[in-house]
Amino acid sequence: MDYEIFEAGDVVLQHGATLRGTQLAFKTYGKLNADKTNVIVYPTWYSGQHADNEWLIGAGMALDPAKYFIIVPNMLGNGLSSSPSNMPEPYNKSRFPHVTLYDNVMLQHRLVTEKFGITKIKLVVGWSMGAQQTNQWGCLFPDMVERIAPFCGSAKTAPHNFVFLEGVRSALCADAAWDRGWYLTPPTKGLRAVGRVYAGWGLSQPFYMQELWRGLGFSSLEDFLIGFWEGFFLRRDANNLLAMLWTWQNGDISDNPVFKGDFKKALGAIKAKAMVMPGEMDLYFPVADNVVEVSHMPNAECCPIPGVWGHFAGGGAHAEDTAFIDAKIKALLAS
Repeated sequence: MDYEIFEAGDVVLQHGATLRGTQLAFKTYGKLNADKTNVIVYPTWYSGQHADNEWLIGAGMALDPAKYFIIVPNMLGNGLSSSPSNMPEPYNKSRFPHVTLYDNVMLQHRLVTEKFGITKIKLVVGWSMGAQQTNQWGCLFPDMVERIAPFCGSAKTAPHNFVFLEGVRSALCADAAWDRGWYLTPPTKGLRAVGRVYAGWGLSQPFYMQELWRGLGFSSLEDFLIGFWEGFFLRRDANNLLAMLWTWQNGDISDNPVFKGDFKKALGAIKAKAMVMPGEMDLYFPVADNVVEVSHMPNAECCPIPGVWGHFAGGGAHAEDTAFIDAKIKALLAS
């Protein structure tokens, strides 16, 4: 096991359920300095785990473990932290309760403060749902978080994004083996179908026109759809995917007791210096949505990631996009 567990005890979630014996899985990179001022928090994304974040961590990079103490907390529902797949009865499988961005970030805040005694965070950074959590950190803890760098994400899930996720949910649940979440063997047809739905959204139209999947080692479009996309979701647990999907669909940094649904107020509360990086051709989180968000943030810049990799500009698969993101984060940390 290459990660640690923060035992959080009984956690009362935003929607009323008590998650008993809550576990938050996390991994740290680098060392915490004496005055605890070199901290970076880097949350995970939809279906991702801490190891899937490591493409942005390394010697000489912005997230350099020789300089910073980097904490990667795993989202609730991702299979390592408390999830449908690992919770004991009665809150296991399809009985796993609804979890919000607020629930995730409040739990991560407990990890940072109770486990490490940290009072200042130099940077919170994240991709996709990790970007949503990054924005949530920024508005909930404005005096603690000095900088944020959300990329290929949003502060509130747009209706069009919600509709895309309905397609994902329907594809998975149409498999008879899913059995309303009480499956004994994985609903592999549904998981493969989810991969096919995702394939048309995760990457842009020009990506496919230019056959850029060849650079990832695939010999045909069908080879890419099976080898990359179906394979991507066959490794995931269906109930875990559905739990995180609910969190994503209901993602809204203002939907909590602090901001009571006032989205502009939540954005305005982000005092951190912010570098917001949408993917130029991201079909989930379009640039225009981030432009609106940034207009309500007091110290933010919107800087789109150029190119045709769409949402996966932020996934670590394309070296040029990774270099762009890394350079922007370096500049942010130096500011």
